[in-house]
Amino acid sequence: MDKVVSLCKRRGFVFQSSEIYGGLASIWDYGPLGIALKNNIANYWWREMTQLHDNIVGVDAAILMHPQVWKASGHVDGFVDPLVDCKQCKARFKAQDLIKQWRAKKKLAAISDGEIPDGGEGDIEQLMKVRWPEAACPSCGTTGNLTAPRQFNLMLKTFLGPVEESAAVVYLRPETAQGIYVNYQNVVNTARVKLPFGIAQIGKAFRNEITPGNFIFRTREFEQMEMQFFVPPADATEWLVKWCDKRFKYYKKLGIRPDKLRLHQHTPQELAHYAADAYDIEYEFPFGWQELEGIHNRTDFDLKRHTEFSGKDLSYMNEETKERFVPYIIETSSGLNRTLLTCLVDGYYEDTQDGEARTVLRLAPEIAPFKAGVFSLVKKDGLAELADQLANDLRKVGAVFVDHSGSIGRRYRRMDEIGTPWGITVDYQTKEDQTVTLRDRDTLEQLRIKMNELPGWMAAKLVVG
Repeated sequence: MDKVVSLCKRRGFVFQSSEIYGGLASIWDYGPLGIALKNNIANYWWREMTQLHDNIVGVDAAILMHPQVWKASGHVDGFVDPLVDCKQCKARFKAQDLIKQWRAKKKLAAISDGEIPDGGEGDIEQLMKVRWPEAACPSCGTTGNLTAPRQFNLMLKTFLGPVEESAAVVYLRPETAQGIYVNYQNVVNTARVKLPFGIAQIGKAFRNEITPGNFIFRTREFEQMEMQFFVPPADATEWLVKWCDKRFKYYKKLGIRPDKLRLHQHTPQELAHYAADAYDIEYEFPFGWQELEGIHNRTDFDLKRHTEFSGKDLSYMNEETKERFVPYIIETSSGLNRTLLTCLVDGYYEDTQDGEARTVLRLAPEIAPFKAGVFSLVKKDGLAELADQLANDLRKVGAVFVDHSGSIGRRYRRMDEIGTPWGITVDYQTKEDQTVTLRDRDTLEQLRIKMNELPGWMAAKLVVG
């Protein structure tokens, strides 16, 4: 993980926010390569979720929403994490994280199930009564120094208008899904959609996380890529299975190694209060298996709550059967930042070429910041001009990087390190027959190809399956 973080800073993928002022904890900026990769992933997801489906449309809801939205969704009263302080080292933690450690330790010690909390809402209370004094601080390791858990709301609030008073309080949205739910009726009325149909959105969300960390895995400002799929209640289970399968295959298409992916079904104790069933697609990060995307059967909870709080009827009329009902929702929710981190971690590779160490990012060509590096063997004799001309032609297909200085081997390795799939060299033979050397990042195979054929060749390689 340290090598990936170092690469991100060194090559301009990710920077610490406000770094010249000492930084802001768990807030990150994306550099030239980072924003290119992030936009490419977002575009890939958007194409996968909307363009390739005739029954999924998109919205872009505002970050600031009416405060009643968050009352209806339960976030104002229930979006909390129990917070624990260590009196010794002053570190702060989620109580649930300590419970997981405690449960794992007791299981390893073969303690009877009766002494282990069940993973539900009673965990904290049970652990407080039974073993809390024995819980060790994950930071300093001391025992007996943890405070009792206290509730901590994760939403960030601000004031709308000139007066800072309770009536002017609004929240930075902690998730993007509610923006979809409150626009559900607008979409039904304007987009001519019929059940089953989906609404997709990519947007910023904010959470005042107690324990952010692992680089950009868990941050206080992040982007979500969500699609809410509205279905008849009787079809919800079938569609949950379908979307689990579709979304698992998506990450393989994105180039993620299948052996690093798994599907985890939530236990009854893990289920959110609104969910009838839920699955997580997990990836094996260097810090363990972690959620990459959630696929949930949210039932009709959200639309019913917004009906109750707004007074607006959010039911659906089946024109064929004349049946009116509130649709169930199958949610697919993934983090754009987290997907980016997964691509970096999964693609990071080291080997040796010609006696020199080589770092490679094996990114799928569709999401790589640059699709090709174009090099002139030397800068003189008109080769640089030919390389510039070729680069301009290729830019109509995808982003390319032009480099005229240094050894070809080093230029190739610089491109390998940032995930560029192809290196193209213009040499003296190019002046004779208009061919260039095309070198593959992963296989290192080289072939001669005509300059005028390259744009079509590259375009064919970049078609998403």
